[in-house]
Amino acid sequence: MIKLKLFHNMVMTAFASFILAGCSDSPPSNSASSLNDEEAVEEVEVRGPNGGILLENDNFTLEVTIFETGMPPQYRLYAYENGEAISPNDFQATIILGRLDGEQNIFKFKPEGTYLSGDNVVVEPHSFNVNVEASFKGKNFMWQYPSYEGRTQINSKMATVVGLGVDTAGPAVIEETVELLGDIEFAPNARSVLKANYPGKILSVFKFEGQQVKKGDVLARIESNASLQSYEIISPLDGVIVSSTANEGDVVNEEELFVIGDLSRLRIDFHVYAGDHVVVQPGQTVKTKSMIGDINAETTLENYLPVVDMATQTTIIHAELPNPDLKWFPGMKVEGTVVTNLVEVPLAVKTEALQRFRDFTVVFAQIGDMYEVRMLEIGRQTSEWTEVLSGIKPGQAYVSENSFIVKADVEKSGASHDH
Repeated sequence: MIKLKLFHNMVMTAFASFILAGCSDSPPSNSASSLNDEEAVEEVEVRGPNGGILLENDNFTLEVTIFETGMPPQYRLYAYENGEAISPNDFQATIILGRLDGEQNIFKFKPEGTYLSGDNVVVEPHSFNVNVEASFKGKNFMWQYPSYEGRTQINSKMATVVGLGVDTAGPAVIEETVELLGDIEFAPNARSVLKANYPGKILSVFKFEGQQVKKGDVLARIESNASLQSYEIISPLDGVIVSSTANEGDVVNEEELFVIGDLSRLRIDFHVYAGDHVVVQPGQTVKTKSMIGDINAETTLENYLPVVDMATQTTIIHAELPNPDLKWFPGMKVEGTVVTNLVEVPLAVKTEALQRFRDFTVVFAQIGDMYEVRMLEIGRQTSEWTEVLSGIKPGQAYVSENSFIVKADVEKSGASHDH
C-alpha cells in the first residue's frame, strides 16, 4: 500500500506540474510563482558587504539583513554615505512587514555595534512585502520591495483539477496510543493433540494434513500390540488437521499423530513492555492489523500472564480473535494499537497535510488563490491528526489533501529563503 501511494503521489505530482506549467510564462524567481496570468515581481538582486539587500537614495544607502546564525532571526541594518559606513547612532529606521493574510509586523531599531538591531524576531515564513523608512541628516527615505518564500498561486479551477483538498486549522481530539506486537495462536480450547492410546501398528489412515474434519470423524485405526485388538483415533472437535505424522504401517508408541485446530477460534498474544503496563489494561479495545497483507480486526484485551520474558522484558496479554471468515492463521505476526487516552487539543491539522520544507514541518495555508508555507511546531501526533503548538492561526484554511502538489510547485517556482 505504501509503494502504491508513493507511485500515486509521483504520478499526481508529474501531472500537476504539467498542468500548472501551462499556466505561467514567468521564469522562476524569488517572488510568488504566477500560475494564473499575473506578472511576477522581480527580486532585488543588489547585495551589500554583509550579504543584505541594498536600498539606495541619492548618496544614502541602507543594507537590510536578517541575521539568524545561532539565534532567532533578527533584522540588522547597516548604513553608508557615499560608500562609507555610517555609525548606527547617526540614522534611524523602521520596517513594516505586510504578510499575505493581512497581518503587519512593525520593527523598531536601536544601535548595537556597527548596526541597528531589530526589536523583535522575524517570524517564519520570511515571506512578506517589506516597507522600509529611514532618516539621516534630517532627510527621510522610503522603500518598498517584495521578499517571498514558499508561496505560489493556483487559481480555483486548477486547484480542483489537481485535487487540492482544503480544511481549517482548529481543535481536534488526539488519541494517545500504545503500539503492540503480537503473535496469533489457537485459542486454548481450539487445539487438540492426538496420540496413540496404546502402542501398536497403524492399520489405516483416513484423514490427512490440511483436511477439514468434524467432531467424531475417524482419523486412523491402530492395532494394539498387547491385545491385538484395533481401536480408532477420533477427532474431538471440528477443525482442520494442522499436522500429521500418521502413516499406514507405522509402529507407534506415544508420539504425536495428529494436531487438530479450529481456525475460527484464535487468540493473540501481545507483548507489552514494562513501561506500558500502567496504561495498557484488560478490557481495552485493540485495533489489529496483519504485518503482511491488508487484514484488520478489532478485539478486546483480556488478561496478563504473570510472567516476564527474560529475553524481551515484555509481558504477554491475551486477546481473543474471532475468525469466522478464516482470514487469520496461527503463526501470523500482527500489530496492535491501543487507545489509552483521548486529549482535546485547541489547534491541530490533518497529518496527511504535512510536508517538509527546508528544515521545517509545514502545511500550506490557502488565502484566496495564493498558497504559502506555514512552519509548524508540532506536539502529539496520530495517523489522522497532528497537534500544532505554533505556526498557523486558528481558523486558517490549509491544504489537507495532495499538499505535495503545492510543495512541488513552490519548489519549481524557486521561491526560496532569501532576504
